Amino acid sequence: MKKMILGACLALTAALPLTSAAQTSAYPNQTVKMLIGFSAGGPTDVIGRILAQQMTMDLGQSVVVENRTGANSLIATREVAKAKPDGYSLLFASLSHNVNKILLKDKAEYDPLASFAPVSLVANLPLVIVTAYDSPYKSLKDLLDKAKSAPDAISYGSAGNGGSAHLAAAMMGTMANAKMVHVPFRGNAPALTEVIAGRVAFMFYPMVGIAGHVENKRLRVLAVGSPKPMPEFPGVPTMDASGFPGFEQTAPWIGMFAPAGTPQPIVDKLNASIKKALAKPEVSKRLKELGAQPIGDTPAEFRQFLVKDAERWDRVIKASGITTK
Repeated sequence: MKKMILGACLALTAALPLTSAAQTSAYPNQTVKMLIGFSAGGPTDVIGRILAQQMTMDLGQSVVVENRTGANSLIATREVAKAKPDGYSLLFASLSHNVNKILLKDKAEYDPLASFAPVSLVANLPLVIVTAYDSPYKSLKDLLDKAKSAPDAISYGSAGNGGSAHLAAAMMGTMANAKMVHVPFRGNAPALTEVIAGRVAFMFYPMVGIAGHVENKRLRVLAVGSPKPMPEFPGVPTMDASGFPGFEQTAPWIGMFAPAGTPQPIVDKLNASIKKALAKPEVSKRLKELGAQPIGDTPAEFRQFLVKDAERWDRVIKASGITTK
């Protein structure tokens, strides 16, 4: 009898890896959720939806974008961190992934690396500084002169406290010795709407979708945060040429995460699907037209990038005096 029980246990133990392997090889066999912590229509959302459409075709199952807005993507991040590590709940995140932890520390309730399995860095999004087309500020100098002469008279929008637009504007204010008012929103898109309406003076915005607003005379670009001038905005100076060196480092990144503990074959399958999508000429062209710089690296390379990115933003936050208040 004991031999029979022992034999049954050994048989069950031997079968477990096979069952796990079978489940992994069958992935995905149901809808995959891609959570985005910012509002629909913003840069992260637009690129996430392009990627989700391509991954749907490649994986043979729907990859559905769900927006969980609020707290600079903290709501979406926490949800995926606590999700079952089976590859069916993914996070499409930006630099707030690292920044929230730096600002909130233990209150963030997640660790950027330990709570997640990095899948791939998808793209970088150079920032441009924009104001309403009919704004009285026709140059960055005009804007900063007003900020210096009338502290708190100039407001700037962002997708939330600690987001790329907040960090870039705070850094500029520190470097220019100008005091300005931060107005956070639940995403870049609603913030930009207020800038276009003239209720917020300016904001740093990823280049995605800006060219159309400029062409239709809704926005004016005052400077670009890229190493070289952008051909899309002829005559517009770089931040470096405007007296703010190193601003290209503020370019927000976007990338894909799965919960920690997700089987490596699933992470690798998702990574391969992302790379396949980014390699398509029509996708690459579309992203570049939006102002994004496609990347697509390995999970290990993305992890290494995240470590360096956290170190860089920690330095910026300390130098700028940014807090959660």
